[in-house]
Amino acid sequence: MKPFKKILLTGAAGSLGKVLRASLALHTEVLRLSDISSMGNAAAHEEIIPCDLGDKAATMALLQGVEAVVHMGGVATEHSFEQILDANIRGIFHLYEGARVHGVRRVVFASSNHAIGFHKQGEILDSDSPQRPDSYYGLSKAYGENMAQFYFNRYGIETVSIRIGSSFPEPQDARMLITWLSYRDLSELVRCSLVAPKVGHTIVYGASNNKHSWWDNSKAAHLGFVPKDNTEAWRTSREAMPALPASDPARIYQGGGYTKMGPFN
Repeated sequence: MKPFKKILLTGAAGSLGKVLRASLALHTEVLRLSDISSMGNAAAHEEIIPCDLGDKAATMALLQGVEAVVHMGGVATEHSFEQILDANIRGIFHLYEGARVHGVRRVVFASSNHAIGFHKQGEILDSDSPQRPDSYYGLSKAYGENMAQFYFNRYGIETVSIRIGSSFPEPQDARMLITWLSYRDLSELVRCSLVAPKVGHTIVYGASNNKHSWWDNSKAAHLGFVPKDNTEAWRTSREAMPALPASDPARIYQGGGYTKMGPFN
């Protein structure tokens, strides 16, 4: 028997949404999918409901009848504040209001390392380290984490905020030798976040078992997440890439290139 009757996955058409669409099917009888982009045809165990997260009524309605939410939806990279506002800031409020109204007790929120991106590379951070967002996108993720904390304190809705590092088929540069999160480890981290008995509001860093790390997950050990993959197979080729100048913010700060994007006119 699967542990959930119905899970909502937002952002189902995105690159990570597609990965989780496959893996979440193992853990729920019905998977409700939502996005503003095409999600293709529904499988027998799926429901497809297109939704703009900036639409409060539509977003709140998405939560009706679900037991848990995996919230991957929203603008996924750096843009102007105006482009970020509806999906990432208004949208997270609409989602939690829907959870409150419909009695949803568990949310897995795709936060980002960009919520702490202005900490320096090499500095070891844990879940109590202060937020230092590096971009409008990072600001929206910091806001989402604070929204999650508020809805737990006020209404008892539990959330795991996953500060995703760099989740791609393989690391793309030397920085990602540290921040990379394999798709297999992402799927396992989401599973652990859904089934852990009590999480309150837990912040966890989403990275694989890489040789070097800037992130300490000891305060999220209750999730039971043990990453399996690492970046060693790519180390030689990625370290052979031309290094950024020592003065480049992308080399100084954990957020990499996001620390120097914009301003946007």
